[in-house]
Amino acid sequence: MTSPARRVALAIDALRHGWPIVVGDSFTLLPAETGFSDGTQASRMLISAARAVTLKLANQLEAAVPDAPVLIRAADPFDLAGARAVADPALDLLYPMKGPFAADHLDHPEAARAAMELARLAGVLPAFLVDPAPVGEAQAVSAADLADWKDTARLTIAARAHLPVAAAEDAEIVAFRSADDLREHVALVIGKQDGDRAPLVRLHSECLTGDILGSLKCDCGPQLDAALGAMAAEAAAGGWGVLLYLRQEGRGIGLINKLRAYRLQDQGFDTVDANNRLGLPTEARDFPVAARMLELLGVHAIRLMTNNPEKVRALEAEGVKVAQRVAHQLPANPHNARYLDTKRDRSGHLLT
Repeated sequence: MTSPARRVALAIDALRHGWPIVVGDSFTLLPAETGFSDGTQASRMLISAARAVTLKLANQLEAAVPDAPVLIRAADPFDLAGARAVADPALDLLYPMKGPFAADHLDHPEAARAAMELARLAGVLPAFLVDPAPVGEAQAVSAADLADWKDTARLTIAARAHLPVAAAEDAEIVAFRSADDLREHVALVIGKQDGDRAPLVRLHSECLTGDILGSLKCDCGPQLDAALGAMAAEAAAGGWGVLLYLRQEGRGIGLINKLRAYRLQDQGFDTVDANNRLGLPTEARDFPVAARMLELLGVHAIRLMTNNPEKVRALEAEGVKVAQRVAHQLPANPHNARYLDTKRDRSGHLLT
């Protein structure tokens, strides 16, 4: 028997390759972005609620389940080219006239939500042809399989080593791995670990463009450097710090979709609206993973470097005691000022 974790891994692989999946006892889904079957058509598509709103379908969505993905039907069947025009905001200007669409009742909202999350994990646009023909063999997966795959209990410490870094020579890197997830997260422990003293902790989501390439569109690189500097100062004063570097690019939407959002920002959309036009959530990070990493390090109370109250609440919901929120604000530049304003005005970050 195939395990739940293996079914999820195979489903993610299938979506990246453009192969179909069947979710539970509901429907067969072919990813609109990567699907390639010649002559395939379907009478319906499954899109996210956010993308449906972007396409101004609110008046046609009376049959939709609130906050759930949306089943849409057009006068003519969708082929893959038409499905991509519905799914990809980069094509909105090329295909401005979409529809009219009608919404079908969604009989399997849990399966539909699982499909959207699987698409996000695969890094593809969350849009599918529903029960297409011809389609070929589909990979079976279920919402219960996905819940099992997300269980952090299988995350373990895989390796650790002394790692002097520019900010602090007295540092140790700890790598974490799960058999079910190819993303390998790391922690950098700065100073001598003291179980009686809450460490200064920063959760830093991977940002290739900011951390490595020095992008000015975000504040990720400067925040990373400043966090390491603050932890080094904490260690010099007799304390210690922990940087959790989480492999969750783009707050969980992946590198490709983050760059798609950047392109939409260049057209004038803010970060929230750009993600929504893609049909993706603004916040998709996996905070239970961070909580599990702290647990494996023997850390249960922390002083958290963040401007985001939701991050505090998310960690506390996972059993982590946040003894103090430590502000972590850096000056804006001409390229990220609007990004920071959006964090403050639409995401609730405490920025002055």
